[in-house]
Amino acid sequence: MCKFSEDSKQKLGNTLVFIADRVDQLSKTKLLKLLYLMEEYMVKRYHVPFLALPFEVWQAGPVAKDVFIDLSDGPYILKDFVKTEVRDNGIYITSVAAFCDDEFSELEIEMMEDVLRKYGQLSASQLVAETHKEGTLWYNMAKEHGLLDAFSKHECNNSDYRIDFSLALAPCVADSYRESLDIKQTATILKAGRNV
Repeated sequence: MCKFSEDSKQKLGNTLVFIADRVDQLSKTKLLKLLYLMEEYMVKRYHVPFLALPFEVWQAGPVAKDVFIDLSDGPYILKDFVKTEVRDNGIYITSVAAFCDDEFSELEIEMMEDVLRKYGQLSASQLVAETHKEGTLWYNMAKEHGLLDAFSKHECNNSDYRIDFSLALAPCVADSYRESLDIKQTATILKAGRNV
């Protein structure tokens, strides 16, 4: 798993708690899609990153690989926030902590509420279909790299290609978004190095 600064771990963990407290029967797949939709919402609406996690183009949609691994193996990094339970051939997430809003702006809280209001009642498969629609960032990346056919034929289930959220923006704001992302990622790396 990539290194998280304490601030970024708190924000990610509390985002998971926020979702888990508001969504019944929260599967790992559903959680990962909701995280993606929150990131996409912030970028498209406000031109800034939310969690600044890399999302890769996988068969089941955009996936934050580090979160996927942690929830599949434990959790370990996120154990103070959520727990997992295997049932019905899937991994389900519940919170183990109270939500703390210290790392969030009012705008971010509103965004999370909006995303859950719009998508929270959809099933995991409906969310996968939503993120796979023609013209979405996932679809365009999968098409560009020749993955659509391989995914549909189940010849592979993941890739290392990352979603570039700046492609959803007009050129005049894409540079501003990339600069914000670079600053956020650099700060996380520097803070994580200090925690080692």
